[in-house]
This record gives sequence, C-alpha cells and structure tokens, in this order.
Amino acid sequence: MSSHAAVPDTASDRTAPPDTPPDRRRWTALAIVMTAAFMDLVDVTIVNIAIPSIERDLGASFGAIQWITAGYALAFAAGLITGGRLGDIYGRKRLFLIGISGFTVASALCGLAADPEMLVASRLLQGAMAAMMVPQVLAIVHVTFPAHERGKVFGMFGAVVGLGAVSGPLLGALLTQWNLLGLEWRPIFLINLPVGVAGLVLGLKYITESRAERALRLDLVGVALVTTGLLMLVYPLTRGRELGWPLWGHLCMAASPLVFAAFVAYERHKTRKDGSPLVELSLFRVKSFAAGVAVQLTFGVVLGIFFLVWTLYMQIGLGWSPIKAGLTGVPFSIAVSLAAGISVQRLVPRFGRKVLQAGALAMASGLLLYIWTVGRYGAGIEPWQMAAPLVVMGLGMGLIVAPLTDAVLSDVPREHAGSASGLINTTAQMGNALGLGLVSVVFFSVVDEAQPTSRYAVAGVFADAFRNSLWWVVGVLAVILLMMFALPTRPGRHIEGAGAGDAGTGAGAGAGMGASALVESGTGVDSGTPADRETDGDEGAEGDRQPALSH
Repeated sequence: MSSHAAVPDTASDRTAPPDTPPDRRRWTALAIVMTAAFMDLVDVTIVNIAIPSIERDLGASFGAIQWITAGYALAFAAGLITGGRLGDIYGRKRLFLIGISGFTVASALCGLAADPEMLVASRLLQGAMAAMMVPQVLAIVHVTFPAHERGKVFGMFGAVVGLGAVSGPLLGALLTQWNLLGLEWRPIFLINLPVGVAGLVLGLKYITESRAERALRLDLVGVALVTTGLLMLVYPLTRGRELGWPLWGHLCMAASPLVFAAFVAYERHKTRKDGSPLVELSLFRVKSFAAGVAVQLTFGVVLGIFFLVWTLYMQIGLGWSPIKAGLTGVPFSIAVSLAAGISVQRLVPRFGRKVLQAGALAMASGLLLYIWTVGRYGAGIEPWQMAAPLVVMGLGMGLIVAPLTDAVLSDVPREHAGSASGLINTTAQMGNALGLGLVSVVFFSVVDEAQPTSRYAVAGVFADAFRNSLWWVVGVLAVILLMMFALPTRPGRHIEGAGAGDAGTGAGAGAGMGASALVESGTGVDSGTPADRETDGDEGAEGDRQPALSH
C-alpha cells in the first residue's frame, strides 16, 4: 500500500545523525492520523446525544439502544490488542488504512440503517474497524517523529483528544437538531464519509510504512474466549428485559465465569507454548496493577451507566432538545479538563494516591448532590440547576482519569509496560460495555415497574429511574475508593521504555490504544480530558518518554 518499503521501528530512531534532514511529510502524516483519531472520538461521543432521535425514527427498543452503544465498546475492546499486534506484524500503515476504510464503510452503513438490527450490526463493525485503526495512530507517530519532537507532538495530540471529547456531543446535538435534508440523526454518521475518504487517499501518499522488529504472535483463541465470555454476560443484560428475562439468559450469565476461567487456563498454556499470550498473566502478581485494572474495569461500569441514563433522563424524561441536553454538559467538560491538568501537574507529585481517592469522593459527592437536585426540582428542573453537581462530578473525574494510568503502571516491570497499557485500555472498554448492559437493571427496571402513561408521569418516572441509577453509581464509587488503597502511595510519573529492541511490540500493542479508550471509558459522553502524561513503557529507548494518552 505504499511506495516506501516498510521500516523497522528503529529506523525512525533517536540515533540518526543530527545532520539528517527529517522527512517533511511527517507533519502531513501527523495531521492524517490525528484527524482519524478525532473522527473516532467524535463518533463515540456523538452517538449518545442522538439516541432519542434514533429511538423515535427507527422504533428501536431500549435494548437495541443499549446495544448500539455497548456493541461498539465490546467490539472495540475485543480487538484492541489484536489490532496493535496486527500492525506490528503486517505494517502500521497497512492496518491504519484498512481500519479507516472499514470505519468509513461502517459509518455509511450506520447512516443508511433501515432498522435497529442493521444499525447494531453496523456499530459492531465500526467498533471492530476502530480497533484496527486506533492502535496504529500513536505507533505511527512514534516511528515518524524523532525523540526530540515527540513531546510537542503528543501535547498536540492531547489537545485533539480533548477537543474531540468536548465537540462530539455539541456537534451531535447540532446535526440532530438541524435535521439536515430531513435525515434527522443520520448525519452524525455520514459526516465521517468525506473525512474517511480524505484520510485514506492522503494516508496512502504520506504515511511511511513500519513494522516491529520482534512482534508477538496473534492469540486468536484468546480473543475468541474473552469475547465469548463478555457476550455471555453483556448480551443477556441488554436483551433480557425485553424478552422477559428468559432462563437461557440467566444460564449464559452464570456460565460466563467458566469461559473466563478457560481463557485464563489457555493464556497460561499460550505463555508456555510461545510466550505470546493475549494477556500477560504475570502482571496480576503486581498488587498495584491488579488493583488498578479492577479500578479501571469498575470505573468503566460507572461511566457506562451514568452517561446513558443521563441522556435518557434529559431527552426522553424531561423532553429536552438535543442542543439543550448537549449544552448542559459543558460545565462538566470544563471541570474535567481543569481538574485533569491540575492533578497531573501539581497535585499527584505532592499527594500521590490521595488525589485519586479525593476524586472518587468528589464524584460521589456530586452524584449525591445531583440526586438531591433532581428530587428538589422535579420535572421543572433547568440546566443551570444541574450545573453545580455536574461541576463537582467533573472535578472528581478529572482527579481520577488523568493520573490513574501512571498509578497502575508504577510497579509494572519495564519489559511488560506496553502489554500492561493495552490491557488497561481493553479492561476499561469491557467495563464500559458491562455498565451499558446494566442500565436494564438499574434504570429500566424502575420504568417498567411504574409503566407511566402521561407525559408528566414519564418525567416523574424517568427522574426516579435516574436517581435510582445514581445511587448504584455512588455504591460502585465506594467500592472503587476502597480498591484505590491498593494503589501505590506515590504513583510514579513515568515508566521508561524497555529499550530500542522492544519498541516495536509496545508501539502497536500498547501505545496506540488511548484515543477512543479515553473517551469511551474514561470521560464518557461529554468530558474533554486529555489524560496526557502517561507513558507507554515499550515506546522506545530508555529515557524516551511517550504518553499513552489513555485514561
């Protein structure tokens, strides 16, 4: 796919002679991969705000609505590590172009969906293609730019991540509200088409191919097992309510731990066989990593629940327009961004783990304030009355999402930091999918029990369901707070690389996973947090620091 031969990771190295002129095309390549990452981020955040319009236009059930969001997260999570390894083996440019092509086609299918089933299938394809595309982004940057330029480049990338997270809901609200050509919600997907085509055409010309010198083998059996286990858990949760909670659903959920146990057994076998498992199980012997992954998973559940029920409450329960609902989240986004920057730069170096714990307490406090506010103002609540709890919640989230990866990676052996980074992001996606599935239990169970008939009754019932969901989220945050005691007291600011020889494996499989993970599992619908100072440990020679850009 390129007129240039694929080069190993070390070809872009910091050891190049100082008089060697850098490739001028690198900035064009940067713009291309950043645009692709931005497209993915916007697509993730844009969907929630359009959910009520999708539900009305396609007659989608609430279970289908859950699966439109959860299915994307599940497909993305299942393919992340494999997507990175495919890039290491077959070339990052090749996989990036395949990913952006597939993502564009899937976006067209989403925009042309004739029924909920087609939309769900297209979203699954979109998530799978994003898993091919996103892991290549930071890996391409790594092999394209010399070490002394990467700090500036990753700062720019963090800004793009934040911009995509903030602009997605507002863009989705505008496109849905304007109802362009009578297409209602469809332009939120169709807008990807010209961007994707331009990225494909320009990527063919300007991106240089690269591969890892030593890439891990694929673990397709591991992918199949973990995906099956997740489907057995998430699918009955999303569909069970509509089907009357059938016996097969309960059996599937009960059997899912057995599938995960089989996955662990196979990963041990794979480690002994060729040393290239999907998950490096030895990482879980590190107390801080095991606890941190548990925090990531549980935090993903929190965000999966909150942002979906928040959208349903504002737009269906209160009957707000998409633009009104989108603007309501702006104070939250600003608070997350401000707290994230302060936490990494000033607070964590001084107070360590206590910053993350303070974030969990602040989020829980904001949720409790939100519960009180919804009960106080009822169906007549206005956006400005939601501002205070959202700001408190946003500040708390910002204190968590930015420094969490550094805390989790602090005690991880240097040679496994790339695998650990990829696993953190994958786990967060899994938690997000699980949280979206749990909406049936924590939100719709209240709606079903009340069975409202009038518009005013709907507002009251949805408010009750929203408050019930928030109580669940507060409980989960209490568990997260306790788990945080297992994190290092003073999380390390960076994990240094494993050396040039290992750069390839980390570049694809570890570093490139953060763009979508940040938004989908770390900052949800409206937040704009560039969690921008973590480091993927396999990204180059010692002392060459590169942010993972994952929450």
